[in-house]
Amino acid sequence: MTETPQKPAPPINARAQSERAALCDLFAKVGPDAPTLCEGWATRDLAAHLVIREGRLDTSMGAFIPPLKAWTKHVQDKKANLEWPKLIDKVRTGPPRTSMMRIASVDGAANTLEFVIHHEDVRRATPGWTPRDLDPEFVEDIWARLAKFGRLFRNAEVGVILARPDGSTHVSKEAPEGRGSVTLTGEPLELALRSYGRMESHVEVTGAAEDIVAFNSVKPGF
Repeated sequence: MTETPQKPAPPINARAQSERAALCDLFAKVGPDAPTLCEGWATRDLAAHLVIREGRLDTSMGAFIPPLKAWTKHVQDKKANLEWPKLIDKVRTGPPRTSMMRIASVDGAANTLEFVIHHEDVRRATPGWTPRDLDPEFVEDIWARLAKFGRLFRNAEVGVILARPDGSTHVSKEAPEGRGSVTLTGEPLELALRSYGRMESHVEVTGAAEDIVAFNSVKPGF
């Protein structure tokens, strides 16, 4: 009996790179002033964020340390004023040669979810969007990465369980003592988007009414 050859897995950074390229193509199509799901950001702001995230380490802590937020915004705003084709090209070509993100494994770890989510931030900011039909292996990759990011719900006052329509589950956060849990059910990309605070996602939240209210009152994120 002849065994079916196994399809080789793509390079660890292939999906991050394909989403980067697709996002840049979409940037070119919609222009610099198109809406995104990132509050207060047009496409030029999102593109600038991606550029400084990879190339300006001095801005990397602005999202976590309030006193540094003003500096990050200053650098990002300056980058957003670049000519649009030049800014897209900076996103497309990626980080400087000296950056750790040039290493395939680092790129895959840091950028796979980053770029697929930001790709959807542009796609879903316009009414009439529909979910993409992703490669099954990419779907599994997203699911596996979600299992590593319990910190996304660290501020939740209740437990959080991620569930797929096929019945697979992952406990993203254990329920605190005396509290219940909510279950988020959807395809892995939809769960990833909801986990990063995007409400434009096809996710069903179930649980006790008071637990759902408590869950919805806190925005996910690191």
